[in-house]
Amino acid sequence: MANSRAYLAEFLGTFFLCFAGIGAILSGTPAVGAGGGLVAIALAHGLALSVAVNAFGGISGAHFNPAVTIGMAVTQRIGPAAAGVYIVVQLLAAVTASLACRAIFPAAAVSQGLLGLPLPQPWVSTGTLILAEAIMAFVLMIAIYGTAIDDRGRAVKIGGFGIGLTVAFNILAVGAITGASMNPARSFGPALVSGIWSFHIYYWVGPILGAVLGALLYDRVLLDRVDRR
Repeated sequence: MANSRAYLAEFLGTFFLCFAGIGAILSGTPAVGAGGGLVAIALAHGLALSVAVNAFGGISGAHFNPAVTIGMAVTQRIGPAAAGVYIVVQLLAAVTASLACRAIFPAAAVSQGLLGLPLPQPWVSTGTLILAEAIMAFVLMIAIYGTAIDDRGRAVKIGGFGIGLTVAFNILAVGAITGASMNPARSFGPALVSGIWSFHIYYWVGPILGAVLGALLYDRVLLDRVDRR
């Protein structure tokens, strides 16, 4: 799995996700006026991830998220060296998607939408932010294991669809509170390009915590012994 084609697949899949998500947010700003609100944003993220998982899952495993990669490394489904390259590639893809959106959309939309940067509501505490992001990443990791790793789930053949829907319903549930990142790369790209680093560390801590817990639970408890490594 750890080869140049896998790294390229991770770049492309992460770009799909970030470009669609940021574009949907900027399209809904007053400067563009496409409307759709949170539903459009959730659908853009979910549909893009579904397509990316189906297109690239057989090449790279379709992580597209540093938290997912770290969760997979903890359960020894990817080696540490390959995991490090995956994360770097994912971050580069998120930055590239952010730069592309900044070039495509008017400056007013980029300013109004903060380049799609996930941020919490003013009343959200640090603990609430970490908890919410951890729960969403936990649910996402369970969905990944259940539909794309566990042979019992893979037999249903809805991996990409199921994973994309999980991201979509997480955004619908918590997007209005934390921005529903679930993905350090999704936060890193807009932060680097916009220069806004507020709360950024928590968008790493929460998703990584949730993804690791989800991976350990499914790998150690729910997965059949024959599928364990």
